[in-house]
Amino acid sequence: MAGKLASSPWIWKDGEFIRWEDANVHILSLAVQFAASVFEGVRCYETPRGPAVFRLHDHLRRLMTSSRTYRMQPDHTIDELVDATLATIRRNELTSCYIRPMVLRGYGSSSMHPEHSPIETYIPVWPWGAYLGEEALERGVDVCVSSWNRPRPNTIPSGAKSSGNYTLSTLMVTEASRHGYAEAIGLGPGGLVSEGSGQNLFLVVDGEVVTPILDGTSLSGITRHTVLKLAEELGYTVREQLVSREMLYGADEMFFTGTASEVTPIRSVDALEVGEG
Repeated sequence: MAGKLASSPWIWKDGEFIRWEDANVHILSLAVQFAASVFEGVRCYETPRGPAVFRLHDHLRRLMTSSRTYRMQPDHTIDELVDATLATIRRNELTSCYIRPMVLRGYGSSSMHPEHSPIETYIPVWPWGAYLGEEALERGVDVCVSSWNRPRPNTIPSGAKSSGNYTLSTLMVTEASRHGYAEAIGLGPGGLVSEGSGQNLFLVVDGEVVTPILDGTSLSGITRHTVLKLAEELGYTVREQLVSREMLYGADEMFFTGTASEVTPIRSVDALEVGEG
């Protein structure tokens, strides 16, 4: 399970390196007051050939799309942010790490009008192991269906990775934790399965790999896309389809995908074992 945040000496901010402890924003910044920030989560893995960042360009392209959606495009290109990310990993002498590129509105306006609040870009990196714990990757996790539903597509842009979207996620996780579960699965406004608190969801049913369609209530995960491609290459039948709640109880296998969670097996849903447990 994710615990206390680790740290690194340096964070990249708009073309320069600043100390970790100096990466502060004002409490009246738009990012703090109104969640005016977008971000990405990226993994860097240690390999025999050195640190390897997983689909960095794709993550940063999505960051740009999110920032454009919220009208706060940074003054940096994707290639510049790629270079900045790699430089930050080197500066902190890390061989594996988690990367959290962020674009936010800083201090300037006391209202929700953003024009006078500067756009700031940060790239922190830090050592981080398995999000749900090393044991979870081996033995799986127990999850529940949340009482909190994912929002309708016309209420908030779920395809943009914004901080505001994750206030609902914290409610889902808090509820799950208080009932003894490691994670939660959210239903969409129509009662169909959407995603986890911060992960996409896959089921294996009769040998076929199934995942909920992207209906505007969930994020189009980069790890999700990778798993779909790999499953097809391995010869599995892959289906993106509507998934009802009862399908969760009849699945042979189930797992979460996401940058933080990676590929985490699900052992039970609502105290019912998945497959053979």
